[in-house]
Amino acid sequence: MSNLKIGRIVLGVCQTNCYFVYQEGSGNALVFDPADKGEYLYNGLKDKGFTIEAILLTHGHFDHIWGVEALKELSGAKVYAYEEEKEVCENPSVNVSKRVGRPCSVTADIYLKDGEEVTIEGINFKLLATPGHTKGSCCYYFADDKILISGDTLFQESVGRTDLPTGSMSMLVRSVKEKLMPLPEDVKVYPGHGEATTIGYEKQYNPFL
Repeated sequence: MSNLKIGRIVLGVCQTNCYFVYQEGSGNALVFDPADKGEYLYNGLKDKGFTIEAILLTHGHFDHIWGVEALKELSGAKVYAYEEEKEVCENPSVNVSKRVGRPCSVTADIYLKDGEEVTIEGINFKLLATPGHTKGSCCYYFADDKILISGDTLFQESVGRTDLPTGSMSMLVRSVKEKLMPLPEDVKVYPGHGEATTIGYEKQYNPFL
């Protein structure tokens, strides 16, 4: 165990969960899905003594990326995403930001592959491709600490919507069954909206599975 800690800030019109992950006793943080108000996020974490080392996206929908530009500019951190999500991140029509009246485009500095293992400031994790909510949706799995940041792929007793561009319910359910359900049952799942759950709980109570 690496004594990994996770904090949550709920932001934006969709009440999106923005997570920051850090090792106990360290001021280096990884930020996942800066949903909105990048300056507010930066100042809040800075006031807590954190330095933002990376910005990671589970997918490119507007309510998960609106804060990226300001947070990147202020922190100097690189942005990571799954390589299949490039179009969604970069196209305001596909990521729905244009439709809701605040067009936004994000270009990641580093596009990761499915199964790619990454270490940033001593924090180790793996990208799990889980297409369905969008074609390039992904989750981030911290195996040593049994933590999964699931974005909008898996929720407590639910899964993400699939009626937006590039979504597919059949693909989403297959992703959850094949990529997430094989994980240990005590893995704690931190979704893009709502409260945390576990793999074991979802195996028993998620009606989509």
